Amino acid sequence: MEQSESVKDFYKRINLTETGIFTRHQGHFNVYSREFCQGGTPYSRRDFYKITFMTGDGTLYYADKGIDIHRPALVFSNPMVPSAWEAASTDQRGYFCLFTENFIHSHDKNNALLDSPLYKPGGNPVYFIDAERQKVVKEIFIRMQQEMASEYPNKYDLLYHYVSILIHEALKLQPADTYFKHASASSRIAALFIELLERQFPIDTPDQVLKLKTATDYARQLSVHVNHLNRVVKEVTGKTTSVHIAERITGEAKALLLHTDWNISEIGYSLGFEYPSYFNNFFRKQTQSTPRGLRKQALYSKMDK
Repeated sequence: MEQSESVKDFYKRINLTETGIFTRHQGHFNVYSREFCQGGTPYSRRDFYKITFMTGDGTLYYADKGIDIHRPALVFSNPMVPSAWEAASTDQRGYFCLFTENFIHSHDKNNALLDSPLYKPGGNPVYFIDAERQKVVKEIFIRMQQEMASEYPNKYDLLYHYVSILIHEALKLQPADTYFKHASASSRIAALFIELLERQFPIDTPDQVLKLKTATDYARQLSVHVNHLNRVVKEVTGKTTSVHIAERITGEAKALLLHTDWNISEIGYSLGFEYPSYFNNFFRKQTQSTPRGLRKQALYSKMDK
């Protein structure tokens, strides 16, 4: 399954040199003119946030909907919601800034900006802007570019505040509501669900804990209602969302039981089970055997050989 696009992958795709901060503690921030990004953007999940001031025609696609953009707009992208951009005109202008969660967290321990409605799954991240606000937004991006090129020691504090201003400028507006449903929505959502499921595996260490455990967890990540996710996954694959999750967890449990020396409690915890008894009950239901029983059976098989 395709992995999410990292900041480094993004730079490589659009042939840009990495600049800006790029440390574990500070995260990453950068700002560019959109002239570097003519054409489309492939449908994928990214591991960074992005704010784009765009002019130029095109269509923005999400898992189960899309929106045509034919006038200047502010677009807010986040790692939880995969998307694609299909340009419909050759003249694509404007600006964008991209940043990681660590960049925001290094300036605001409460992550208040990322909790805004603009970055909530299920929200409307597109805001059309008039000529007056275009001037304001353009000036903010130009100032960002100037700060990136400066030697001011606290410039990233200032850049954080410019990001905050952009978000507040958008919150003054009404979000766009002209989304359309596209024909391939069901297969797209089902494929994204399978991709998310596979991306959680393999479990490499006992400290690695499964983050998405239920159909509701996956629906939240895909920004769709859980009932809709359940319906389209069953329609496309013939299995329910819960069956897919249970089968994948069972397969990983077997691999860990047979090929690691982790104790059963560690395996259960890493697979999202709070107590060993919950893991035992789940495993017995799926395999008609206990985790300990599977290990004993494998041991006896080796001895017989």
